[in-house]
Amino acid sequence: PPRPAVEPPAPQSPLHPILPQTAGHAQPWRRLLGSSRGLATVQAARAHGGPLLVITRDSRSAQQWEDELRSYAGLDGAVALLPFPDWERLPYDVFSPHQDILSQRLRTLSRLSGLQQGILLVSVTTLMHRLPPPEYLHAHSLMLDVGDRLDLTTFRQQLTQASYLAVTQVMTPGEYAVRGGLIDIFPMGSDVPYRVDLFDDRIESIRAFDPDTQRSGDKLKGVHLLPAREYPMTEEAIQRFRQAFRAAFEGDPQKTPLYCDVSQGVSPGGIEYYLPLFYAHTASLFDYLPAAPLCLMEAGVLESAQAFRQEAQERYERA
Repeated sequence: PPRPAVEPPAPQSPLHPILPQTAGHAQPWRRLLGSSRGLATVQAARAHGGPLLVITRDSRSAQQWEDELRSYAGLDGAVALLPFPDWERLPYDVFSPHQDILSQRLRTLSRLSGLQQGILLVSVTTLMHRLPPPEYLHAHSLMLDVGDRLDLTTFRQQLTQASYLAVTQVMTPGEYAVRGGLIDIFPMGSDVPYRVDLFDDRIESIRAFDPDTQRSGDKLKGVHLLPAREYPMTEEAIQRFRQAFRAAFEGDPQKTPLYCDVSQGVSPGGIEYYLPLFYAHTASLFDYLPAAPLCLMEAGVLESAQAFRQEAQERYERA
């Protein structure tokens, strides 16, 4: 089916009002017993020849469907499976998502533009959230290759702007540590951290290593660094946030801890729900796909979307 129409988002809400339009020729799948749903989905992805978007009614159903898909998609590895997890937070919570969740989300977004054939799995409540524009990932992604020159001061600034956190020992995605001529960094979207060894101002080697034992592994030719957050913390982005915040909310913003934290370059808990204030425009998950996907929607998707929108509006009014 063609790409669904997209309405402009309300300025005060990070929820995207899109829902895929059901084509007139769409037919429901019936009598799928046990894990046959997963098998049928993998077969559909192989036959379609393009991206396949699976939309579930909630995150629990998405996890069950993912388990089924991995059982069949992993048989030959021909079908890529890209889950796009939920933040696992209630709207306008004052807690940010876990770093592993953010890492998986950013990894999926970075792979979608080149997705020729595969399955993108997402719950409808996650699909309704606004996302950073695709150009944000390109602007804040870094490539480190062996032999490249690396100015440590500039590199630190780039990591800070990409929201990486300086620590003494890296343990989770989005952290880095500098010890003399060694840089340990755990890129978002990566399963392991990497150790960059500098000789003067050149990258002499890059190795994966175990954060628990600190033992290095095989040498790599290069590593791709994604931004550590779904929003920027550059001076320009902070200034845009401040202006948008003052325009959207009444009262003295200096009395709002969240506004003060962002003004000082600090990422407070729950800032993800204010994502539209960092950008001139935001995107939907459809904007990351290279072509209009074939959509599979689980029964109950529309009802779940309506209930979630009502819940989000009620929590927004209370907040």
